[in-house]
Amino acid sequence: MTVSPSALAPRFHHVGVQTNDLDNSVRWYSEFLGCEQVWVLDRFSELTRSRLPGIRTLTEMVVGEVRIHLFERPGQAADPGQSAVQFQHFCFRVHDPDELVTTRQRWIDLYKSGRFWFALDEQPTDIVVDDDGIQSFYAYEVNGLELEFTYLPGDQS
Repeated sequence: MTVSPSALAPRFHHVGVQTNDLDNSVRWYSEFLGCEQVWVLDRFSELTRSRLPGIRTLTEMVVGEVRIHLFERPGQAADPGQSAVQFQHFCFRVHDPDELVTTRQRWIDLYKSGRFWFALDEQPTDIVVDDDGIQSFYAYEVNGLELEFTYLPGDQS
């Protein structure tokens, strides 16, 4: 029996985000993206402790089909001005260009609220439109990781 390569292709499950302040991150992802906290772990296997020394707590945040694993562990924010081997950003697709405007404004409102500590003091970019009509903006989440929000017109994937 032959198995097609597409049947063996991995499916994306979650993004892992390291944080110094789990409560701050949980509140921010809840308020900004509307994530719900699904589960929390504070006991870990030897493998996990060896891979992530100092890990204190891990929680799963979910919105729609997006899963974000936040884990609290001592460390420092990445410096976007320095080149490093890391995930450069992850992108959320919106269904309507107006969602870009409201999402960007929600980020600004939460930043200005003073209720969250941000690793980087950077405002979101303006919403830009490329030659294909794709609209997007970039913003840093509370831990200093870059997020992209994009609208793809028509049937573009």
